Amino acid sequence: MSTVEAGLAALTAVLAEGGVEGAGREAAMLLAHVLDLPRDRLALSRGEVLDDGALAQAMALAARRAAGEPMSHLRGWREFWGRRFAVDARVLDPRPETEVLIAAALEEPFADVLDLGSGSGCILLTLLAEREAARGVGTDVSGAALEVARANAAALGLVGRAGFIETDWWAGLRGRFDLIVSNPPYIALAEMEGLQRELSHEPRMALTDEGDGLSAYRAIAAGLGDRLAPGGRVLVEIGPSQSAAVSALFAAAGLGEIRVLPDLDGRDRVVAARG
Repeated sequence: MSTVEAGLAALTAVLAEGGVEGAGREAAMLLAHVLDLPRDRLALSRGEVLDDGALAQAMALAARRAAGEPMSHLRGWREFWGRRFAVDARVLDPRPETEVLIAAALEEPFADVLDLGSGSGCILLTLLAEREAARGVGTDVSGAALEVARANAAALGLVGRAGFIETDWWAGLRGRFDLIVSNPPYIALAEMEGLQRELSHEPRMALTDEGDGLSAYRAIAAGLGDRLAPGGRVLVEIGPSQSAAVSALFAAAGLGEIRVLPDLDGRDRVVAARG
């Protein structure tokens, strides 16, 4: 038998040796997850006895984290806009930067939402949860990703208002939407080698187009004329160096009121436009 404090020290050592930043904080996250305790409750339990089985389970998770597996995959969820979304290796992790898109979308009312490349469904489902009268469709080329999205919709009680279609961008879609959103694969092939090791555990197709990082935006721009309602809005997440290129694609597609929105670090993060 060990104590919680000793267990945290052992977990921290494993994580630190693996090069994990904030090893102490992440050790507490892992142990709280195994013990099914809030992290603040764990801090009050440092002197308590820690079961050997719980420590072994936490140490196994720590070894996986030290090898680069994302914390979200170990716990099975990631928080986004105040809600928990199930995530695993089938989908891209929701990230805080994407909340810039959510905030912009919520600036105006909408009724019908289309989320292109929906992945875990975090964007579409967050928007529908925030606007109880809205309905929406999420598309993805990955059927495995949509399994996760449908599970998230069920967990949030949104099955009746959220539909998901396995398709490549616009294929098979009908009707028009007053809000179209997307966080597409925008990392250029040449940039892939320099990414954080955690990203190797996420689906490659959700990260890169295996080209210049702009092919998804070309596809999106090409279909907006048929699917965006008059006066409707489109919001897409971008890489920090892509605002000019994406803005030009939207302008060429006949969109107006084009603006670039920064994230909290001041980097270009979202291009917004109106039909």
